[in-house]
Amino acid sequence: MNYNFADRYEGITGSAIRNIFALLADPEIISFAGGNPSPDTFPGEELARISSDILTNDSATILQYGGTYGRNSLLEVLSEFFTEKGKKPGAGEVIALSGSSQGIDLMTKAFIQKGDTVLVESPTFLGALQTFKLFEANIVEVEMDENGMRMDDLEAKIKEYNPKFVYTIPTFQNPTGRTMPAERRREMCQICGKNGVLILEDDPYAQLRYSGDPEPTIKSFDEYDVVVRLFSFSKIISPGIRVGGAYGNKDIIFKFNLGKQGQDVHTANMNQEMAARYVREGLLFPHIADTADYYRGKLAAMYEAAVKYLPEGTKIVKPEGGMFIWAELPEKLNATELFKEGVENKVAYVPGTHFYAGGGHHNTLRLNFTMVSEEKIEKGMKILGEMFKKHL
Repeated sequence: MNYNFADRYEGITGSAIRNIFALLADPEIISFAGGNPSPDTFPGEELARISSDILTNDSATILQYGGTYGRNSLLEVLSEFFTEKGKKPGAGEVIALSGSSQGIDLMTKAFIQKGDTVLVESPTFLGALQTFKLFEANIVEVEMDENGMRMDDLEAKIKEYNPKFVYTIPTFQNPTGRTMPAERRREMCQICGKNGVLILEDDPYAQLRYSGDPEPTIKSFDEYDVVVRLFSFSKIISPGIRVGGAYGNKDIIFKFNLGKQGQDVHTANMNQEMAARYVREGLLFPHIADTADYYRGKLAAMYEAAVKYLPEGTKIVKPEGGMFIWAELPEKLNATELFKEGVENKVAYVPGTHFYAGGGHHNTLRLNFTMVSEEKIEKGMKILGEMFKKHL
């Protein structure tokens, strides 16, 4: 039967990373292709105890429908995470989400009509690109430098395209690992605020810092009330519990609430309560410290191996945290075409072209270090280096 699908699915092929996973069934493959936190960091025992206690003592409310904004226990915890410089969210300014990706969807649903412009970093999170495409947005890339999105190009693109909002991952950006400094965050708020352009601040990696000092959030500079900030427990507790939150103007968050009602009614009560109690029992911050210790050596191993083995002339971003290293190979090399050869050699990565709204940039690639041992990082990077050099 020929199905009459909506036009919005035209050209949508699914996540490149999910499609890549289908090629990686061989357990011998060293995969730098994913974006998952290591299961070695999941607090399974603590969550098992907490969930058992919840079901034993609170099953009547946990197993019932809940409010769309979220359980009070989680909203209080989220409000604490969102409090900065003494400013705490007001009533109706926070909503629980089923992961921060839902926040991208709800923001787009609330503001984007077909053809409306969204500004994104070049490159950016491909899951966000997929969402924007589904809502038939006009996606316009803003150039980056070593400090994240360039403000001169942002200002120029705002004047040219009159966007509905700007999407940014300011801390340990996916895929580049770059972090926007405080002064640039302040400048972004000024530029967008004066032009009446919203900012969607997606910040799922900020807690995974292995060196350097934390930067203030973009939201902390938000004197124009244009920033919606997303938060997620996926990288610091577990992605499987699908719990996060959004903080913004109450009128915007009310639209999130309406959009979420027709989507999943509410984030799972059990998962909200597990996350809230995990934080309330004082377990989260020691766990984040342990997770950072676990990843710190992996990042160092991958960066050192990238410098050692990748071809001369390769530009490598060294992040202070997060989950990824970004590499720009000499222009002669095509990482997209060489991906299959890498898999044949038992090593996988994500070709960087998938992170660009307009494609191209075939000499770039993203490397994930969280899921692989330091020994396999060394082995895999050596294989990749030899493969790339062979094609120069």
